[in-house]
Amino acid sequence: MNCLFCKIVEGSIPSKALYQDELCYAFADINPQAPTHVLVVPRQHISSLAEATDNDTPLVGHMVSAAAEIARAGGLSKGYRVVINTGDDGGQTVDHLHVHLLGGRPLTWPPG
Repeated sequence: MNCLFCKIVEGSIPSKALYQDELCYAFADINPQAPTHVLVVPRQHISSLAEATDNDTPLVGHMVSAAAEIARAGGLSKGYRVVINTGDDGGQTVDHLHVHLLGGRPLTWPPG
């Protein structure tokens, strides 16, 4: 498979794990949009949230929970944002489901 995030998860593209368990892997975004910008990706390849099924509900929930754990460990006590971009119009640039954790500064709304 020629998926960038699958290659990162399997270790063929180097990254520094900020969190990992049997279901997901988290690492710093290479184009950070905030002082803290972490990507949480499932180890299993799912192209996008639009492709996720009811069977993936526990995994998606686990990814959001992992993001919250990373935020707590990173001292983001003043707040943070969790985002899942889906599809071209949603701003998804890598076809592998992932959660963005952004924080470390005040975030404005609307985001884009």
